[in-house]
Amino acid sequence: MSEDIPERRREYTWDDPAPMSDLVGQRSGLELLREILAGKLPKPPIASTLDYELTEVREGFVVFEVVPAEYHYNPLGVAHGGLAATLLDSAMGCAVHSVLPAEARYTTIELKVNYIRALTTATGRVRAEGRVIHAGGRVGVAEGRIIDAEGRLYAHGTTTCLIFR
Repeated sequence: MSEDIPERRREYTWDDPAPMSDLVGQRSGLELLREILAGKLPKPPIASTLDYELTEVREGFVVFEVVPAEYHYNPLGVAHGGLAATLLDSAMGCAVHSVLPAEARYTTIELKVNYIRALTTATGRVRAEGRVIHAGGRVGVAEGRIIDAEGRLYAHGTTTCLIFR
């Protein structure tokens, strides 16, 4: 590292995820997500790691938001595609979770992301919206998109989730 370039440093904290894990099976997905949104339950550690937040929850629809930062960058000088993939995976997976009863769980079994334009520090706040397309007995399908404040599309995707009942 060059001596004339100041070192960049980032520190963050996260909450113990156990309290939420302990409630899975006792509350519906929608109830759990609403409690995270209200600050009654901690956000998952990955949200602290990437510095994104849950901002909207209703049945079948979830929104996460982030401001792309330099610490998200890859060697090409733009946010790593993993940021968009993680946002979409979170939004779409949680959208599926929002329609599940307390006794059901889910896991992502397929994720498809199409990148439209790069996220950078100049992009500003973006929102990842996830919407359920289908929630059956064993499979949930959702679609998602990442848009900026002007509605420009940065990425879109689909997911398939296995539902355990």
